[in-house]
Amino acid sequence: MWLNLIIPIAMTNKLTPERINQWVEKIINNKNIFSTVFHVENEDRSFVHTSAAGDINPDSKYFIASTTKLLVTIVMLRLMEENKISLEDKLGKHLPDEMVQGIHIYKGMDYSNDLKVLHLLSNTSGIPDYFFHKQPDGKTAADALIAGEDQPWHLEKTLEVVKTLNPRFKFGSKAAYSDTNYQLLGHIIENITGKPIEQVFREFIFDPLGLKNTYVYQDTNDTSPARFYAGNKQIWLPKYMASVAVEGGVVSTAEESAKILRAFFNGDFFPKERIESLKKWRMLFSPGVFYFGIGLEKMWIPWIVSPFKPIGEVLGFWGQTSAFSFYNPKTGLYFTGTANQFNGKGHQAIGNVMFKSIKAAL
Repeated sequence: MWLNLIIPIAMTNKLTPERINQWVEKIINNKNIFSTVFHVENEDRSFVHTSAAGDINPDSKYFIASTTKLLVTIVMLRLMEENKISLEDKLGKHLPDEMVQGIHIYKGMDYSNDLKVLHLLSNTSGIPDYFFHKQPDGKTAADALIAGEDQPWHLEKTLEVVKTLNPRFKFGSKAAYSDTNYQLLGHIIENITGKPIEQVFREFIFDPLGLKNTYVYQDTNDTSPARFYAGNKQIWLPKYMASVAVEGGVVSTAEESAKILRAFFNGDFFPKERIESLKKWRMLFSPGVFYFGIGLEKMWIPWIVSPFKPIGEVLGFWGQTSAFSFYNPKTGLYFTGTANQFNGKGHQAIGNVMFKSIKAAL
């Protein structure tokens, strides 16, 4: 769905707030995008700008969706530094037997006890994604949620469904995006720390960075986060969002998300050199075209996007609602925000603005 990102973009001379505002305003002209917040800052913070359009403000709270997974990577690397976990650990070391048993039976062979933490964090486990995988009735969890059937999806429910499905492939042989992997990682983190994931995120990340508007969504009466859309349909799923903290249930602002992103790539949470070890890229084709490493994503940028001035790596995470958190080392630019759109048009629009911004700064 993001293949349209490869269209050539006209050269610009300079990155300015005025240009960014113009680009963001154009996003709202798309009939299926109703709110966009786009934050960009450079490494020395001599340039910091947040632009918003539609029914959202620059300082609005929003669900950061799967960019939450960057927080999981932070916690996992911290625990690795403390020698409390290893990527080579078998799942059975950190999860109870009843969770692991029967989770990966492929072509009649049970590989459940062979799965490692690495396979979860790199999306190479083969374990079906409960969110998009078709269940026996032909529907997915996503279908029901988009239809307005707000319901929680705790790990126990996820495993009950996933264990009735066939793995997509034998573990370690390929990569496929799976929220199930991250639900399991969340439980592993809770078992190791002895704390709920919301407390872990707060103590490891939110409090050290002094974040006041970033939190795990738990109160279903909290209506402060911006709504997201599927096409032109507004969706509000408080029960679901309150149940999926570790895979996408964190609320933040564009500015505070940028603080997390900056701290990640500055090595504030773990030795900066560890980032290189995460770049074990495998290309993923759904939803979209990008690479997934070990707890980190890289956008696929064809040569034609900028044939004379290569953009270089764009590292971070996409969220299903087009929330984004990316860093471009070539220009030193950090990008955060959302278009609050589920259907992919938001990803395309945001991606184009990111690429324009990078080219303007080259």
